[in-house]
Amino acid sequence: MVYDAVIIGAGACGLMCGVQAAALGKKVLVLEKNDRAGAKILISGGGRCNYTNLNNTSENFISEDKSFCEEVFKQWTVKDSIDFFENNGIIGKEKVLGQLFPESNNAKDVVSVFLNLLRKYKAELKLNSTVIGVNKNEAQIFESIYEIDGRRVMVLSKAVVMASGGLPISKLGASDFALRTARSFNLRIVDTAPALVPLTITGKDKEWFVALAGNSIYCKVSNQRISFQENILFTHWGLSGPAILQISSYWRAGEEILIDLLPESSMSAIIAKERDLGGKRLLQQVLHDHFTKKFVESLTKFLPIDKKIASLSKIEAKLINSTIHHFVVKPAGDKGYDKAEVMRGGVATEELNAESLESVKMHGLFFGGECVDVTGWLGGYNFQ
Repeated sequence: MVYDAVIIGAGACGLMCGVQAAALGKKVLVLEKNDRAGAKILISGGGRCNYTNLNNTSENFISEDKSFCEEVFKQWTVKDSIDFFENNGIIGKEKVLGQLFPESNNAKDVVSVFLNLLRKYKAELKLNSTVIGVNKNEAQIFESIYEIDGRRVMVLSKAVVMASGGLPISKLGASDFALRTARSFNLRIVDTAPALVPLTITGKDKEWFVALAGNSIYCKVSNQRISFQENILFTHWGLSGPAILQISSYWRAGEEILIDLLPESSMSAIIAKERDLGGKRLLQQVLHDHFTKKFVESLTKFLPIDKKIASLSKIEAKLINSTIHHFVVKPAGDKGYDKAEVMRGGVATEELNAESLESVKMHGLFFGGECVDVTGWLGGYNFQ
C-alpha cells in the first residue's frame, strides 16, 4: 500500500495536517512516538490550551524572513482557526491580551476535536511509533521506517510531512529528528536555541533573587530590540513569568535586560507629590503602595527605604527613580530546552514554499510546526 501522505508527529501541526488531508480524501497515516496524541497541546496554557490569539500578525513571530510568515497567515487566518473549532463544538473565550481558550478551559477538548475528525475521515493514527528514517527510492516514493513493539516497519507514501516538533521538553518526546531529516536532504538549518524560557541568575546577585522566589510584579522588560509589559516572577534560579519568557526569545548570552518595575507611574512624580504633602512618610511606606512588603524590604540593598521623603537628597531621589524604572539585570543563561516552551530557529524558510510548506529541493517533502524557523510569542501564537 502507498499512502498519499505519512505525517510524522501528532502534535498541533501533525493533527491539523492529518485532518485537512484526510478531509480531502487523501489516504493518510499519522505516526506518533508517544502513547497519546497531542501531548504538548495537553499541557499548553496550563492545561487549558490557548489555541490562537486574536491579535495575531507576522510581527508576533521571530524568523529570518518575516515576509514568509505574512504569506502563510494569509492562507490560514485567526478567523479560520476560530471557525474550525466552532464548527467542531469549541467556543473560544478571550482571557487576556487576545488569548483565546476553549470555553471549557480543557485542552483535552482541543485534542478530541482532532481525534474525532481523524476517525471521521478514516485517517490512520499509530501511537508508540518512533520514526527512525525517511528516504526517497528510485521510484520517487518515500520510505518511512519506524519502530513499534520492538520491530521495524517500513511504509510507502507519495508525500512525507515532518511535524515532529523541536527540542524542548524531552519527556514529551522532543527530538532533533526533523532537523536531522532536513539535513539529510541538504536543507539549511537556522541555528536553534531555547525560546520562551526562564532566565538564570548566578554570582553575587543570586541570593537576592532567591530570597524573592515566588514574588510576582507587573513590569516592563526591555532590551535593545523589543519590550514586553507583563508580570515577572522571581524564582530560585532567577527570573520567569510572562514578560521574561517573552523577552527570552530575543535575548542573547551576555546581554543585559532592563526592567521598569513601575511602568504605569512615575517614581519622580510620586516623590514630588509626597513632598507636597509634607514628606513625612518613609520611603518604604510609599513603596508599599505599589509593591509587596517582601519586595520593598529587598530594596534595602539599593535604596534608603528607612528615610523620610522630605529628607531625601536630589541624588537619592534620582537613585530611587533610576532603580525603580531602570533596574538592570544581566542573566547568566537560560533554563534550557526542558524548561523552554518552544525552539527558536529550525528549517530555513527559504527552503520551503510559502504556499504549501513543501521543500523547494525535494518534491513531496513538507515541514511544519516547531521545526521550521518561525517562532511565536507566548499566548496562542505558536499554536496558530
